[in-house]
Amino acid sequence: GVVFMVVKYFEYMGKFEHGIFPWTNLYFALYFCLTGLHGIHVIVGLGALWWVRQLAKRNRFSEHYYTPAEVVGLYWHLVDLVWIYLFPLLY
Repeated sequence: GVVFMVVKYFEYMGKFEHGIFPWTNLYFALYFCLTGLHGIHVIVGLGALWWVRQLAKRNRFSEHYYTPAEVVGLYWHLVDLVWIYLFPLLY
């Protein structure tokens, strides 16, 4: 997730340096909107993964209680699955 965000930063900066902005045309409006929205979800997911890690370090999980880890795992994989569709759509 962190690597994705770093790559997006350099990609966005490269586009801005070449005069490409969301208002350039419809494709780039969709491109920045979709990748930006995905980036926000990645940041939320990274925060959620950190939270689950903190819970695990405090031994809050057992064989009977692991719901936060399962829900965050499902969320993270949903965000990952969305990228599988966004990448070929946009690139």
